[in-house]
Amino acid sequence: MIIKKVKDYMSTPVNVIERNEPIQRARNLMFKYSIGRLPVMDNGRLVGIVTKYDITNRISQAAPEWRRRPIDKIPIQVVMTEKPITIFPDATMPQAAELMIENDFSGLPVEKDGEIVGMVTSRDMVRYFSDQDVSSKVEDLMSKNILTVHRHHTISHILDEMNAQGLSRALVYEDGKAPVGIVTRSGLTFSQIMGPKDEMETKSIKMTRKESTAGRKQQRYIKEMPFVAEDVMTSPVYSLAPEMGAVQASKTLAEKHIIGMPVVKGDEVVGYFSADEIIAEIGRWK
Repeated sequence: MIIKKVKDYMSTPVNVIERNEPIQRARNLMFKYSIGRLPVMDNGRLVGIVTKYDITNRISQAAPEWRRRPIDKIPIQVVMTEKPITIFPDATMPQAAELMIENDFSGLPVEKDGEIVGMVTSRDMVRYFSDQDVSSKVEDLMSKNILTVHRHHTISHILDEMNAQGLSRALVYEDGKAPVGIVTRSGLTFSQIMGPKDEMETKSIKMTRKESTAGRKQQRYIKEMPFVAEDVMTSPVYSLAPEMGAVQASKTLAEKHIIGMPVVKGDEVVGYFSADEIIAEIGRWK
């Protein structure tokens, strides 16, 4: 294995946001630049960090009607994590991985002389691992902790399960053994399920009701229904084979610009290989 420094893989330039700017601006920046976290500044000083995790949690923790404000007026400081941990550019990638694992982070601001000069994230860890020469296979590193949901489960239910199990994705099933889609925190962050008053949006379904047993008269009406898995899931689902080399699998993740894929043996999902497992492996290198 080749030990490299954070400055060799960190992402630059860094997009930042002020603490009094709205959540909507954070979502727009994350979507535009395909990033999952933003350092939060106050007059040039780092005071926090906001992630897709923070925003999706806001979706499932809507305030009572009388306290709601339009999402474009809710400041970042309401949902950000204060006093973020930073790392120096000359630290090694294994040291960064170890820090991520210890604090359950998927990214760290890189600081030099009091300035934010980069971000090292799970995606950077995937790229770093892709450059290694190790013999591990996907089945050696994959996680067997898999969250499965039905395509008609509500978004609130899925978020509750994600939070309970500490996961950032759920495989969506209908009736077969193979998943029909996947729901991720990224997808939820960028979806349009957050209403104008910081509440979970609903969708309008046209229904038909027969007014007599003979079915001679029909009445059409609109019913408001909560968003469910099939409304926000990504499909089709790409997968990896358990005997595939872990380095090659990480290259596949990097090429597809995703951070995880289910592992399938035969027609059954047996695990999940993601940046989390890659970071855990890097963190063991000294």
